[in-house]
Amino acid sequence: MRADPTASALFLGAFFDELERWGVHDVVVSPGSRSTPLAMTAYELSRRFPDRLRLFVDVDERGAAFFALGLAKASGQPAAVICTSGTAVANYYPAVLEAESSRVPLIVLTGDRPARLQGLGAPQTCDQLNAYGSHVRAFRNMPEPAADAAAIAFARQAAREARIAAGGEAAGRATDGEGAPRIAGACLGGPVHFNFPFDEPLKPDLRVEGLFETGRSALNAPSDLRLIHPSTYLDPMDSARVLELLRGRRVLVAAGEGSCATTDEMGALLAWAESFEYPLLADPLSGLRTAADPLVIDRYDTVLGAPADALVPEAVIRFGRYPVSKRATAFLANAGAINIVVDPLETRDFNCATDVHLRCTPLDFSQTMLAAKQSLGGEDAADDRQSAFAAAWLEANAAAGARVDAVDAVEAGFEGAFVRRVAERAPEGSCLFAANSMSVRALDTFYAKGGRRLTVLCNRGLNGIDGTVSTALGAAQHFEQTTLLTGDLTLLHDLNALALQRELRVQRASGGLDRSIVIVLLNNNGGGIFDMLPQRSEDAYFERLFLTPQDVEFGAAAQAFGVPHRLVETVAEFDAAYDEALGVPGISLVEVRVPLEGLPERYAPYWS
Repeated sequence: MRADPTASALFLGAFFDELERWGVHDVVVSPGSRSTPLAMTAYELSRRFPDRLRLFVDVDERGAAFFALGLAKASGQPAAVICTSGTAVANYYPAVLEAESSRVPLIVLTGDRPARLQGLGAPQTCDQLNAYGSHVRAFRNMPEPAADAAAIAFARQAAREARIAAGGEAAGRATDGEGAPRIAGACLGGPVHFNFPFDEPLKPDLRVEGLFETGRSALNAPSDLRLIHPSTYLDPMDSARVLELLRGRRVLVAAGEGSCATTDEMGALLAWAESFEYPLLADPLSGLRTAADPLVIDRYDTVLGAPADALVPEAVIRFGRYPVSKRATAFLANAGAINIVVDPLETRDFNCATDVHLRCTPLDFSQTMLAAKQSLGGEDAADDRQSAFAAAWLEANAAAGARVDAVDAVEAGFEGAFVRRVAERAPEGSCLFAANSMSVRALDTFYAKGGRRLTVLCNRGLNGIDGTVSTALGAAQHFEQTTLLTGDLTLLHDLNALALQRELRVQRASGGLDRSIVIVLLNNNGGGIFDMLPQRSEDAYFERLFLTPQDVEFGAAAQAFGVPHRLVETVAEFDAAYDEALGVPGISLVEVRVPLEGLPERYAPYWS
């Protein structure tokens, strides 16, 4: 049975129209044949209504999925990604796993062969049903397109179901203030997979009347009204019980990734912490390091190199996942404290220490607890023990800060000095995307609170190096300026992403906004982080299996993709090169050469 190009157009036109009406405004296409109906229909919607849908093209399938992941991570709202059949589906797998673990709303739309070609050796055909298994929130095998009223109604309902299952933030929480991007990647969504079987001919007839209007409901309302996220406040009686549980105990807050999404949320959390005098261990991805508040503890990793007894809590309130710092995680595990986890979905407690799980957001929790305190006439103000506990943390944080600040005297050869310069010089309101491994750990140490307002992101779901550059470039589409802080192996692993330099030029030429992305490459020519792990050894296996020097000329690679490149060694040279690259449309690469070996010794003054 051959496909009807008119039916394909109307069916998919209804699907994409409804998807956009429910808040999906970005779609990424991996070029391929069997996905032709999906790609062409999405492209037509973006061409006719560029204010409704942005379309990006990435020829690298693995990178395309991560690019979409970055779009969704930065906005909090779903992005869709389209690929053809066969191995293309498998190339999306790493991004799907990261989306699952990091709760990023990602809608995967895969083209497939029709049922009549399955299991018969047809080329580029495999079983794509439930291809991602339990790692997606929903899977649906779509019917072959039809244009009768029932089929069109189903196409629209399927789009709604995809959006609902992917979750994500309401539009109001996706921005900070008047349309500015959020300050942290606080996502509450996940990946979904819709599989579309198509027979030939594959080209839909996009000239058909009513391409995007057919079957549309009469409701003409914004997407944030269509999908309302109700707040989950604690019951007043439960709030009082939590207050009673914490009364008289030394309380510490572990503010993990995405503790707050906007500056308004940050202000609410700070008001709550100040009311109770709760020190906040602020992970670099928490969104709290923008604040200069004394209770924001930004040097906790250094402090915990030798923690004093006066810093040990009797109760811990944790927002989000455990901090980047392994020291902090171990400290919390060994404290013997009561553990309260505040998370609307799950505990994410691999320390197996949860005593109380409050299924709400940190914002809802803080507002509810403040209201409970006020209803009791303020009787639960911090007692003398809590005040002394907070004072001990503030003093320790200040002392650690003085040690860390000594990095400003370093002129060359140490990653931390350059990370410090990035955190200080990145423009106000820009995005700072950190790679895993040493990059995010160095940022944890050298990113001081109270500086410029930055949105700090990282793929911390599975801590991998897969698709890091692509994710950062996707996130960058929501910012005028983005800086990616990465090591050489991570960049090498996703070097194909530099090919997006051309796609960014196409976006600008078609009326899109200029986006400037500076990749700061800390090139130690290998896996330097292993020099700080138990695998470290003088034996030959260590360099061969772990340090793995690659001897890549990144300048030549950048030139191949038309990416401006600067190689520097000193902090002064870096300042000049970084400042020059800021604001330049597209991708620029600033490479910093640092030694491969001796990492523990270089970090010792700031960590031990």
